[in-house]
Amino acid sequence: MIKLDIHKKLSGANGEMELNVQLNIKEGEFLALSGKSGSGKTTLLRILAGLEEAEGSIKIGEEIWLDKTTFLSPQKRRIGFVFQDYALFPNMTVLDNLLYVVKDKILARKLLDITELSALENRLPNTLSGGQKQRVSLCRAMMRQPKLLLLDEPLSALDPSMRTKLQHEILTLHKEFGTTTIMVSHDPSEIYRLSSRVVVLDQGEIINDGLCKDVLLKTSGSSKFSFEGELLEIVKVDVIYIAIVSIGQQLVEIVVSSQEAENLKVGDMVNVSTKAFTPNISS
Repeated sequence: MIKLDIHKKLSGANGEMELNVQLNIKEGEFLALSGKSGSGKTTLLRILAGLEEAEGSIKIGEEIWLDKTTFLSPQKRRIGFVFQDYALFPNMTVLDNLLYVVKDKILARKLLDITELSALENRLPNTLSGGQKQRVSLCRAMMRQPKLLLLDEPLSALDPSMRTKLQHEILTLHKEFGTTTIMVSHDPSEIYRLSSRVVVLDQGEIINDGLCKDVLLKTSGSSKFSFEGELLEIVKVDVIYIAIVSIGQQLVEIVVSSQEAENLKVGDMVNVSTKAFTPNISS
């Protein structure tokens, strides 16, 4: 069990705020941290990693990482940290980047095999694609067989197909090594695919904590589907109005009434829902 009781003053977009987080995380759990930018998600990861100081306590099993008299250095915490950037050593091969952490060729080659990088072990980072670099970064984080794997939006810069592939590999490594994983993400599909639990932060406070389905599905009443998106444009076509809405990486057109067209403004965040009981789906 991981027990967190963290307090730290932060300067957010709306001025000073207090990061105030109390969490119990089961061993082997995959927890996603979600919420608006500036809500304290990355700071919480950095405190867990020992890269920032805070008041409160961190207890991993029977080991204390932080309390009033203890502050365990990052080197002494069994963590793996994967950032948005790759932070690879440019003058070292893929294999040497892993062996720099722990001199264990058997483990390194096992990780490269799981992530389909074995054929690239002698390549330098500047000869790799973004997805390959991120896989190397993930393997390097796993070289210490961490008790805690921290992921700070590691896939945000990748295209959708590569994100999906790496999500599968992250989940494979998480299960293979029985690691407790905490991931920061803004992508609902990524959170749903990977995590077993979602914690939503707002202004440093936990405002929601539960199963992915309960937290992510935003339906009410008899609505069967509900998605949030940005209103890009309202176009009049003959006698009807069509709203063009960006939802995730898709653009959708929705017919709206003349009264709705008057009340809506370009740039608004809107909810698109349907009450259809027999929806059609195609691949």
